[in-house]
Amino acid sequence: MNYTFAPPATVSVPVVGLSEQFPVHRIYCVGRNYEEHAKEMGGTGREAPFFFMKPADALRYAAPGATAHMPYPTLTSNLHHEIELVVAIGTGGRNIAAADAQRHIYGYAVGLDMTRRDLQNDMKKAGRPWCIGKGFDHSAPIGSITPAAQVPNIGQATISLGVNGAVRQNSTIAQLIWNVAETLEQLSAAWELQPGDLIFTGTPAGVGAVVAGDVMQGDITGLSGIRVAVVAA
Repeated sequence: MNYTFAPPATVSVPVVGLSEQFPVHRIYCVGRNYEEHAKEMGGTGREAPFFFMKPADALRYAAPGATAHMPYPTLTSNLHHEIELVVAIGTGGRNIAAADAQRHIYGYAVGLDMTRRDLQNDMKKAGRPWCIGKGFDHSAPIGSITPAAQVPNIGQATISLGVNGAVRQNSTIAQLIWNVAETLEQLSAAWELQPGDLIFTGTPAGVGAVVAGDVMQGDITGLSGIRVAVVAA
C-alpha cells in the first residue's frame, strides 16, 4: 500500500523481563478516582467515574535507573504532576464484567498524568473540552510494564510521588474509589477495549506544580519506578 507520507512508528512501551515491546492503541484516563483528590479539586469525594483521553504519542518513556526529560510545555505557567497506576490491556472486549476483568489485563506500569492546570481550569469555566490541558506533547510519562502475574497484590500496593526528594503524593491503590475491575467494567461499556489500550486509573491527593529543574520520582510497590526531570523547552 502506498501512503502520501511515511506512517508514524508504532508507539510502544518495554515490558519487564521480555525483549518484546507492548504496542499502544489508546490512552484512557479516569478522573477524580481518589476521594481526597476529588475533594481537593472541588468534588464531593465520591462521584460516578468519568473518562478523558490522551493521544498515544503523548507517552514519554522513563527507563529503569535513568532520568527521562520532559520539556516544560508551552502556554502554561501551572504544570501539575499526577502519579497514577497504569493498566495495560492484553485482551479486548466490550461490556466486561468486573468479575472477568482480570483476564483482560496484561500488566501494570507507573505513569504520570501531567496537566496544564491553568488551561484545564480555563476550559472548565468556559464549559469547553479540556484536551489542551491534558493531551499535550509528553504529557504521559510512563515506566516499563510489569506482567500482571508478577504483581498479584497490586490492589494493596503503595503509590507515591516525590519532587526533588520531598514527598508530595502518598497513598495506596486500595484507596481508589473505583477499583481496577470496576473501572474496566465502566470503561468497556462506553468503548470496546482493544489489546494495547492503557488506562491511567487516577491520582491520589497532593497534586501540585513543578517547574523546569524539578525532578519527579514516582513509585508503586512491585513496579518499575520512574524518574522524570522537567527541563526548559
